[in-house]
Amino acid sequence: MSQVWMIASGKGGVGKSFITSAMAAALAKRQMQTVAVDADIGLRNLDLMLGMESKVIYDVVDVVQKDCKLRYALVQDPQLPFLSLLPAAQMHCASDLTAEDWAQVIRRLRKHFSYILIDAPAGVDQGMQNILSCADQTLLVTTADDIAMRDAERLISLIRKGDKPSPMLVVNRIRADMVRSGYMYSPQTVALNLDVPLLGYVPEDPEVLRAFSRHQSLMDARCPARDAVERIAKRFMGEYVTMPQPKVRRQLFGFSG
Repeated sequence: MSQVWMIASGKGGVGKSFITSAMAAALAKRQMQTVAVDADIGLRNLDLMLGMESKVIYDVVDVVQKDCKLRYALVQDPQLPFLSLLPAAQMHCASDLTAEDWAQVIRRLRKHFSYILIDAPAGVDQGMQNILSCADQTLLVTTADDIAMRDAERLISLIRKGDKPSPMLVVNRIRADMVRSGYMYSPQTVALNLDVPLLGYVPEDPEVLRAFSRHQSLMDARCPARDAVERIAKRFMGEYVTMPQPKVRRQLFGFSG
């Protein structure tokens, strides 16, 4: 049975699209039929992160407007036979697609894929809510700072009001030295304050930027961030994997990790 996950964030710039692309590649490497859906209409970027930009011809708006069939809009990863991409449109905006439009697209994808990972627009506007209405679960991405956490709280509130399961949390760009020094919240502290289960965290890693600059998936590199995503993907699929914990020496803003 297919699973539809909305990958969401309360604010932009916290690594939501990075997590979507890396998780999709990690699942595909485990031979799970996976499609990454770029729902950030007008701001397409998953194709670049997955190295598929030269293969994009049609997009999700073309499918909804019946300018092409779904199979022609799906882009097959040349290296990973279990990974496909449904690109966003660059010349449209989120309001051009309704919740029912998305529901129809997702119903058709369910017939072919085990995992449907939807890179939702950042924030809490109607574009995100349209995706939320047709998702089974939410993977919430945030960084360990007060601004991102405050916006994440607002998103969590909307998810719960929509009678959806509590989101799973991924904390991105963790710096162990700053956690140890008390200048950054630990991933566990972030999860505790947001009151959501922690699926994992990804360390700050320069290899992420190098992969993006090469238009390659991070999962082709050997680095701490890639290893962290691999652990997250295993937990995502129900495997028990221990979570390395940055040790905290003192409290930050009254909270300890």
